[in-house]
Amino acid sequence: MIVGTAGHIDHGKTALVRALTGIDADRLPEEKKRGITIELGYAWMPEPGNADGRIGFVDVPGHEKLVRTMVAGASGIDYGLLLIAADDGPMPQTIEHATILSLLGVRRGAAVITKIDRVDAERLAACEAQVRALLVSAGLDDYPVLQVSSIRGDGIDDLRARLATEAATARGDNTPGAGFRMGLDRAFTLDGVGTVVAGSIAAGAVVIGDALCLAGAPDRSYRVRSLQVHSRGAESADAGQRCAVGLAGLERTDDLRGQVLCDPAIALTTQRIDVWLDVAATEERALRSGTLVHLHAATQDLLATVAVLGQPSIAPGSGALAQLVLQKGVNVWHGDRFILRDASAVRTVAGGSVLDPLGPARYRQTPERLAYLDSQRAAEPLARLQGALAQAQYGVNGAAWLRSAGLASWPFALDDVPDAVVGAGGEWLIARARLEQNEAGLLDALRDFHVKYPDEIGPDLLRARRLAAPRMPEALWLQLVEHLIEGGKVNRRNGFLHLPEHGVALRAAEQVVAERALPMLLDGRFDPPWVRDIADTARLPEQQVRQVLGRMARGGDVYQVVKDLFYHPAVMQEAASLARRLAAEGEGGAITAARFRDHTGLGRKRAIQILEFFDRIGFLRRVGDTHLLRPGTMLFPEPGESEPA
Repeated sequence: MIVGTAGHIDHGKTALVRALTGIDADRLPEEKKRGITIELGYAWMPEPGNADGRIGFVDVPGHEKLVRTMVAGASGIDYGLLLIAADDGPMPQTIEHATILSLLGVRRGAAVITKIDRVDAERLAACEAQVRALLVSAGLDDYPVLQVSSIRGDGIDDLRARLATEAATARGDNTPGAGFRMGLDRAFTLDGVGTVVAGSIAAGAVVIGDALCLAGAPDRSYRVRSLQVHSRGAESADAGQRCAVGLAGLERTDDLRGQVLCDPAIALTTQRIDVWLDVAATEERALRSGTLVHLHAATQDLLATVAVLGQPSIAPGSGALAQLVLQKGVNVWHGDRFILRDASAVRTVAGGSVLDPLGPARYRQTPERLAYLDSQRAAEPLARLQGALAQAQYGVNGAAWLRSAGLASWPFALDDVPDAVVGAGGEWLIARARLEQNEAGLLDALRDFHVKYPDEIGPDLLRARRLAAPRMPEALWLQLVEHLIEGGKVNRRNGFLHLPEHGVALRAAEQVVAERALPMLLDGRFDPPWVRDIADTARLPEQQVRQVLGRMARGGDVYQVVKDLFYHPAVMQEAASLARRLAAEGEGGAITAARFRDHTGLGRKRAIQILEFFDRIGFLRRVGDTHLLRPGTMLFPEPGESEPA
């Protein structure tokens, strides 16, 4: 268990920690000189009745200008001690620290009146009455009020026993499958160890030998070389512990503090987070959209703009849904608590918890989206997933949902999720009722298309998505199509979708054109004959050849790259395979017109025409002067890959 001490400057926080643990949490020369805590101070004491257990203490600053550091310490604590000196009573920073503890959701704690050796009984009673009134106003009325003297030792043993009782039931966030994450508040170098970072473990566990990364740079991982828990060497560390991690390959820099160390499986950075926001009762006016604030999440401090969701504003002492739009990336996960201070960082205005760290830029105010966010306020992952499936019209991307929740693996069996259809590997999940709605939408769209364009085989993938479900994420759309194809409800032919009963039947006279034209297109490979050349060779009317090949293109039997230029499907498959190979060999997966030209033997103009055709049908996508393979495309599968008819 991690205990945080909070309160006004010189109200005895460091002295109380020293009385409980025997450790002086002031560690910097400037702190010693001035007699105040400037940085976060740490100490520990043995956990009575648990030989291996230790209770950690975070001694946070009390000076108004150091509230940012106080929030960093308070974000990782399990139990709060709000200290008030008997001779002073509650002071401005006492009130703000109480507000911060309340907004961070630190519901387990106690108010401790210190320096009782300095006052008489009458003053002590008056101070206690003031403290109880403060706790009620801050929403911390469950906190008991204790009295201690760190000098004489009054109440120290009782407080130590209370902390031991609380520690027996406080074991951090040990949700099955939780990925390790820890906000960094210290970074230093030790001879023989290298760079060491320290913080309070928010979730998950770590063992020596694990590979971890900084959440903002998931492509680079570092091996855990050593661990210390509460100043003692360890083989592993768990949520709810103070931990120092020695990392191989990590260079110490000034910007390490404030970052998050985590399991690479859950690493994410975002600039839009959907949250539940509680406005402090001490505020004088309602919080409105457009307000600029400082976001304090664990050890991170960033500027953000508030967008209230579902209502115009949030009154003091009330809560509502909101989206925070960050000016730069932040590392947060579902359930993370945070504090908002005003733009000048002078006062605490609100706090709350993260509901979705990947908030959308559009449609954030729709009733469906608000209902979805309400469902994410549930504590248990299974209940949240069920709520998400009930509200998500297009289903849930399983990998993204896991990462947002800070989970490296599913904490329950997906087969146990009621009324859910699960794609391969859990990548796509959707409620059965929602799946049926989306299936019906696609089938209706295809049926309408066939009525309007009876001579065409059907729309391609991208066009079908625009017709049936334009807002469905592409990855989920592809999996929905595969689900319908596997069930025999939709057929796919050369990248075009159609109902099984629909087909394009060429008339007998047109069959002659097809039989003569297709061999010419195949023999021409990457440089096939134009319509007029086919007509001359086959001794057929040019208009008839143009109409038949156009109808065949709409049926997926040939591909029209530009007007009057058609390609045989086998040749286009060869061109697609070449594009895949060039993408694999090119820097960053880029395909250039020059490289495609050189490998096909075509001129630059024709090479560009083929690449632009691939862009149009969704096989490639253009970025500047290059083309990139569109991930997850089902067009032109490689030999050996099945494509249902």
